[in-house]
Amino acid sequence: MTDTRRRVKVYTLNEDRQWDDRGTGHVSSGYVERLKGMSLLVRAESDGSLLLESKINPNTAYQKQQDTLIVWSEAENYDLALSFQEKAGCDEIWEKICQVQGKDPSVDITQDLVDESEEERFDDMSSPGLELPSCELSRLEEIAELVASSLPSPLRREKLALALENEGYIKKLLELFHVCEDLENIEGLHHLYEIIKGIFLLNRTALFEVMFSEECIMDVIGCLEYDPALSQPRKHREFLTKTAKFKEVIPISDPELKQKIHQTYRVQYIQDMVLPTPSVFEENMLSTLHSFIFFNKVEIVGMLQEDEKFLTDLFAQLTDEATDEEKRQELVNFLKEFCAFSQTLQPQNRDAFFKTLSNMGILPALEVILGMDDTQVRSAATDIFSYLVEYNPSMVREFVMQEAQQNDDDILLINLIIEHMICDTDPELGGAVQLMGLLRTLVDPENMLATANKTEKTEFLGFFYKHCMHVLTAPLLANTTEDKPSKGALRFKRKIIGLKDEFYNRYIMKSFLFEPVVKAFLNNGSRYNLMNSAIIEMFEFIRVEDIKSLTAHVIENYWKALEDVDYVQTFKGLKLRFEQQRERQDNPKLDSMRSILRNHRYRRDARTLEDEEEMWFNTDEDDMEDGEAVVSPSDKTKNDDDIMDPISKFMERKKLKESEEKEVLLKTNLSGRQSPSFKLSLSSGTKTNLTSQSSTTNLPGSPGSPGSPGSPGSPGSVPKNTSQTAAITTKGGLVGLVDYPDDDEDDDEDEDKEDTLPLSKKAKFDS
Repeated sequence: MTDTRRRVKVYTLNEDRQWDDRGTGHVSSGYVERLKGMSLLVRAESDGSLLLESKINPNTAYQKQQDTLIVWSEAENYDLALSFQEKAGCDEIWEKICQVQGKDPSVDITQDLVDESEEERFDDMSSPGLELPSCELSRLEEIAELVASSLPSPLRREKLALALENEGYIKKLLELFHVCEDLENIEGLHHLYEIIKGIFLLNRTALFEVMFSEECIMDVIGCLEYDPALSQPRKHREFLTKTAKFKEVIPISDPELKQKIHQTYRVQYIQDMVLPTPSVFEENMLSTLHSFIFFNKVEIVGMLQEDEKFLTDLFAQLTDEATDEEKRQELVNFLKEFCAFSQTLQPQNRDAFFKTLSNMGILPALEVILGMDDTQVRSAATDIFSYLVEYNPSMVREFVMQEAQQNDDDILLINLIIEHMICDTDPELGGAVQLMGLLRTLVDPENMLATANKTEKTEFLGFFYKHCMHVLTAPLLANTTEDKPSKGALRFKRKIIGLKDEFYNRYIMKSFLFEPVVKAFLNNGSRYNLMNSAIIEMFEFIRVEDIKSLTAHVIENYWKALEDVDYVQTFKGLKLRFEQQRERQDNPKLDSMRSILRNHRYRRDARTLEDEEEMWFNTDEDDMEDGEAVVSPSDKTKNDDDIMDPISKFMERKKLKESEEKEVLLKTNLSGRQSPSFKLSLSSGTKTNLTSQSSTTNLPGSPGSPGSPGSPGSPGSVPKNTSQTAAITTKGGLVGLVDYPDDDEDDDEDEDKEDTLPLSKKAKFDS
């Protein structure tokens, strides 16, 4: 559609009494069969979808505001507004509404806002209008009482508002204000305060347009200085005329735009600073004031955006090296406020707004500003940059990637952001935290676009690692120039391990990055301090999370140095994890047995099965080979009958058919089976036995390997599912720096998963 007269924006009032933009489209009126009446229809200009379908109810109060707005309420706490591009279109729709309701189109409101009681209607029917007292000094008290008495009744408010409009009463009141000030008539000034405050609560746009005109607005503010509750009057006019100065950083040639900016600032000041905080009952009576400010801001942004000369001059001066610092600061502050105003725009218009700024060169301008020494200017530039990143990070990414083709890495915009983040001198790190959030948004893969022709994730992250990572990691590298970390390195490594990313794990192993950690741990000795706890927690995380690659790396390379640590079970637990991994790799057949038993678990009482599995996996071998495991002396007296007894009980509870099937499977998988029980003994023999195990260098397939298929003296392989008992320790036996709970259940779940990352190295224990 090309008819701009009917082009509108649809707004709804949210719970915070702010207008939300619902979209732009074209409005029409017509009969809707489903609604059984004449209705207002708005279809989106983008795709023709229906933005609004609202029946024109005969009793709904429609208000016409500012010549281009129609506002009404469809239900309690659900207000709607149509903002027209042209006055002619607003007038056409207003006539349709008035025609349906049988009203004269010259009125600005079609109905009372709230239904009156029958008594009130009957009383007011006798007087078609409200007669105001003559506007004289001696009758100010009477006028104030009339205004106060009219506020509770919607019908009387309507009649009072019409009387004030028709008789030009507000200007007469403001003339009396000057008389009272000249005579220092404090009582009269107090009455005028109450009168003007009451007029605000009438919530009428037509009255606001008079009060906020260039001729009247300062006198209105003056009346509101004389609050009877205060011992001394406020000095709002003095602030607005002497303290608050309007600066045209770039000359505004449009007088209408300039007047609109002045008006909006002063009305915003009235709302925020002059008017008393409204009560719960008065808050809804100021909704029109909120709307007045909101739509003014929308109009200002639109007018500035369309003024190409203004924007061209703005960015030319921002990037001109000859611009002095004070002028540049004013330009940046204006641009910041300009971007803040843009938040009132609907998404489509906001997108166009930022595209306009981008085409004008806002990002190169910010690059110049961020390179300056003035912290206030940089702070304002950071706020502007945040508006751009938060709304359209892809636009920023595209700019910095194109910029890298022409400039060195040191002067790239994103590297300037990183440098300011690193070098923030604020003790509270306020700026650094803000920049960190922006940087995180830019490198977040979740908000990166993917199209048929390119993937933003691949392109930008590749660019970032190539051109920016060295700047981001410079402080980390500087931290290790003295052959040892000066601060923060252990915490950083713990964060990396916490990611459980095999890419990082492979790098850690390749560079043997646990070596300085182990050295620091050993050099710390038995001291009970933060270093000790942090290092133990790191290794415990590896054990509990069963990070197989790191477990194998630590045991293969650092077990000899850590085996003497016995005041916590962490390192011995890691050793057991490592042994379990090897056993599962050597004999994968036992995994199938584990699956069979687990299938039974879902067809039996869970508690009974767990008890029997606990007995089964806690039974010990009577023919353990030297160095294979550490067991308590009492466990070695158990024989094969003891081992098989829990299995027999387990099988007896099954149905006959299932029992037969499982017996066949058990014979297949458990023939000559060793007891899979591994325990960490808390006796003094632990250290010796574990050392003996290391010294045997039992490689898979060697004659001394426990569980080598076909090896002499080995009746079978060590089961893959030994991890359940391998992690079992005697509770309460260890009293150390860190007390870790038993994690049998976690181990049970972890062992269900197949190993996807086989170890690339053979065990290389020092003999």
